[in-house]
Amino acid sequence: MSATTPKSPQLATLPIREDAPPTRILQPSGWPMPKGYANGVAAEGRIVVTGGVIGWDAEERLADGFVAQVRQTLSNIAAILAEGGARPEHLVRLTWYVVDMDEYLANLKALGQIYREILGAHYPAMALVQVVRLVEKAARVEIEATAVIPR
Repeated sequence: MSATTPKSPQLATLPIREDAPPTRILQPSGWPMPKGYANGVAAEGRIVVTGGVIGWDAEERLADGFVAQVRQTLSNIAAILAEGGARPEHLVRLTWYVVDMDEYLANLKALGQIYREILGAHYPAMALVQVVRLVEKAARVEIEATAVIPR
């Protein structure tokens, strides 16, 4: 019996804007292009990480409804990134936790518009997870973010 080494997929590097950080979008050849996210991102630099961020304001008042909470959550993430010296284009990963997947799917167009309005047309690696509930009972979404600031 002889051992064989499985072939790995070839990786394609997608073009990035010149003013973007030195990141590389990882897109295995032959895979369909993702819409609104990246399969993977390689980056080098200083890491900025958020905790789980929800859609409340500085007075801890939650926005009314799922879409409004997403808007506030993404705005809060942008503010945290700025505090760490990062910008939205430095994002390499977002993990979304939602309490209702159907609510997320029913609002894709509005969510895409809000996302681009706040974070631009930069799409890091993302995961979306439905959870039973979040710590704040009225919260509909919580997002964790990871950014890499180039050296």
